[in-house]
Amino acid sequence: MSSRRRRETPWMHRRSRYLIAAVALLGAINTGYLTVTKLLGGETTCPTEGCEQVLSSPYAYVLGLPLALFGFLAYVSIIVFALAPLTVSPEKNKQLRTNLENWTWLLLFAGTTAMLVFSGYLMYIMFSQFVIPYGVAGICVFCVASALFALTLFILTLLGRAWEDVGQLVFTGVIVGMVTIVGTLGVYANANLSNSPGTTAEGPAGPPVTTTSGESEIALAQHLTAIGAKMYGAYWCPHCHDQKLLFGKQAFDQVTYVECSPNGGPGSQPLQECIDRAIEGYPTWEVNGELYSGTQTLEQLADFSGYQGPRNFQNQG
Repeated sequence: MSSRRRRETPWMHRRSRYLIAAVALLGAINTGYLTVTKLLGGETTCPTEGCEQVLSSPYAYVLGLPLALFGFLAYVSIIVFALAPLTVSPEKNKQLRTNLENWTWLLLFAGTTAMLVFSGYLMYIMFSQFVIPYGVAGICVFCVASALFALTLFILTLLGRAWEDVGQLVFTGVIVGMVTIVGTLGVYANANLSNSPGTTAEGPAGPPVTTTSGESEIALAQHLTAIGAKMYGAYWCPHCHDQKLLFGKQAFDQVTYVECSPNGGPGSQPLQECIDRAIEGYPTWEVNGELYSGTQTLEQLADFSGYQGPRNFQNQG
């Protein structure tokens, strides 16, 4: 009776490669968008400030290139590994099809394991360096999505076929995981501050201020400093850069500026001050005990601060 029974291949095993390719495609779209945005110097569209904050931090660059680029290449590789055997007809070339399936399953397991471990490290960085200090504002939605894609790919790979030697699989996973951790720590130890755009020996710095200051801008900056006014900002923040451009280089050098981004300046005291002041958006001005969020015109800052000097400001944006 048992000889007449044919063991049916589970649905998951029949469709697993298609599912893996589909999830990897979503990951490629996610990281591809980030890669294009960063390479073209654009701003990512995100419901929280955390996207630009995290994606412009030193952790988002490796060897001077956006980390998203390497993620994109990893997802594309997974797509290739998943679909490559399906291009070979099992009727015409059964041996090649079998060999491709075996090798690509091993590559899928190693690749998704490495991606899962690396994504786990990046989630640790995001929560420890951004979410804990800033709360929800420190969450990078694109980063969380990529981590979920990596987890899903790993699970689909495990469930996608009947693995014969589980012990060998576990051993391979441990080795790949250890190599990934060591490699990740090594890369960031040497590159996280020195190879990212806008970085100095003291820490990351934003784009240079290219506008010049007139007498009115300098006088206003000196007045703001004299009354204890401060600008809270982040080196990666485009609106903060716009604010600096309104002052011009000579004037903004005299403004009291507090860097709020982690790794944005020497020491942790500036960051703690931002936390104590409950700074949530950048730039934020503290003038005469009041907080003003967003880029302010020089006329507005003059009004807020009671400035009585000349107002023929030349940098109007």
